[in-house]
Amino acid sequence: MERKLKIEGLPPPKPRSQKPNWDYHAEVQAFSSRLKENFSPELLKIAFVNPCYIQSEKERRQALCVDSETAALVLGDNIQLNTQGLEFTKSFLSDWCRASFPSLPSKGVVAVVGHLTSHPVVCHVARNLAIEDLTMSAQFPVLDEVLHSTFLAVIGALQESSGAERAGLFLRDFLVTQLVGKDLFEMWSVVNPMGLLLEELSKRNVALPEPRLTRSAGTVLPLYFVGLYSDKKIFAEAPGETVLAAEEESARVALRKIYGYTENRRPCDFSAAEEQLGLLPSIHQQQLKVTPSTMMSSIS
Repeated sequence: MERKLKIEGLPPPKPRSQKPNWDYHAEVQAFSSRLKENFSPELLKIAFVNPCYIQSEKERRQALCVDSETAALVLGDNIQLNTQGLEFTKSFLSDWCRASFPSLPSKGVVAVVGHLTSHPVVCHVARNLAIEDLTMSAQFPVLDEVLHSTFLAVIGALQESSGAERAGLFLRDFLVTQLVGKDLFEMWSVVNPMGLLLEELSKRNVALPEPRLTRSAGTVLPLYFVGLYSDKKIFAEAPGETVLAAEEESARVALRKIYGYTENRRPCDFSAAEEQLGLLPSIHQQQLKVTPSTMMSSIS
């Protein structure tokens, strides 16, 4: 067996549904219980069905010469839930960023939301929540694009099942926490930090900064420290391999202080009461909507 394994290599991965002791309906119920969320079973099952799976299943049945009327595939895809989940996710994350970092400009908010809704971050969360095992896709391992849309469809299903407040708490607990240990300018690419700093200080009627070389060290690998002074007081200092690099980094340090996104900032309070979360515009607007959901009517 070891020799055969060396010659042929590892076998291709199989989805969990093709392994023994698999009950899809029980796994869907267990998914809700594991996350302690009250999903509608019908909506949750739809959230896991991707259009590529339906298309591949139809092609497989046609290849087997199965009559389409006799063995019709009665499945709905998650396109509508995905669209709803994406819209709510971006709206909620934008409101949360503005509430947590009120000094952060709109471009910074867009950058942070873009990072949290990017494929690497969302797929990392989805795989750790075992969403990949329940995803019905044409390919395995599930493509990042498909897994990304499935996660957002699950958010849409949760919003429809339990309301915007529970969906917001879900996003706060699993997506917002991905900001831990993440630097602001790793998510937000600022080409000219000094120019942005001058703009921010001008808005606040603060004296423009004056960069000064405070110290230097090294000969083979030089290191320079540049401090930014305003009104004869230093308010930012950073190192760099060149004086220009140190000046740009000190501008980023000053911007972090202005935006309240420093490394030693107070951690976000994720234990806040649900009433405080309900004050966010994205959730408050959903709570004001009293029209019945049209999603369940489309299923029946």
